[in-house]
Parts: sequence; structure tokens; C-alpha cells
Amino acid sequence: MSEVTATDAKQLDQEGDVAADYLEGLLDICDLDGDIDIEVDANRARVSIVEVEKGELSHLIGEDGEVLQSLQELSRLAAARETGERSRLMLDIAGYRGKQKKVLEEAAATACAEAQRTSAPVRMAPMNPYERKVVHDIVATQGLASESEGDEPNRRVVIRVS
Repeated sequence: MSEVTATDAKQLDQEGDVAADYLEGLLDICDLDGDIDIEVDANRARVSIVEVEKGELSHLIGEDGEVLQSLQELSRLAAARETGERSRLMLDIAGYRGKQKKVLEEAAATACAEAQRTSAPVRMAPMNPYERKVVHDIVATQGLASESEGDEPNRRVVIRVS
């Protein structure tokens, strides 16, 4: 992983600040309460909206995180417009990404075990790019091979014994 330079860190901080301002405006329009946390992790700004009242932000996540994904893209566009650079900002709402990551890790471990047991390729359910990345990382730690196949929104991970 490459080291973050002072210039990169400044840009990532700016991305986080722009996204936070954008999201605060959205929360105000929707009359929702949420605290916004910003951090820079590796080469990526991470912005989280933390619930003040349990369940109040669930419609900002949507079914299978679809609304969250859209809000992330809008936040990236706002950051890119301000910085002039493509943004890789990650957005989380009410800890959804952390919970989803645990579910994905369990599903990936199960699929890896199946691939090892049968020596046959295992095709997982379609996933968004973030979810596929999580699965590819788990597969690599298991010493297996994986690749993505198909077209969005039906792109999926295939796991094979190396």
C-alpha cells in the first residue's frame, strides 16, 4: 500500500469536509438527526453518519444498501467538483458497512470452504464493487483464487482452488 503524502492527506481531508457539508445539508433538508464523523484511512476519506436515534436513518441505507451507494456516489461527485480530482470516498450510515462486511466475510469463508471441498468453482451472488472487494480480500487470505464475472448489476465473484 502506498504512503499518503502531505498533499494527498490535505486533499483527502478536503474531500471528507466537502462530503460532510453535502451530507449535513441533506440531513437538514430531510429533517434528520445524525452526527458526521470524518477520517482518513490509507488512501481514502471515510465519512460516517452516526445515528442519534436508532432506526431514524434506515431509509438512507435502503434495501441492500442501494440508497447508501447512491448517496456515496453523490458525495463523491460533490468532492470531485470541489477538488477537481476523482474521489474514492467511502460513506457509511448507521454502521451498515461494518455489519455488511461481517456478513460478506462469513459468506466468503463458506464459499471458500465449498470450493476447497469440491475443487469446483463457486459463484457467489451478485454484489456491488465494494462487496466484491471485501470478498476478493477474504479469498486471497484463504490462499484461493477469485475473479469477477458478469456485468453490473449482476457482477459476481467466482472462487477457484488455485
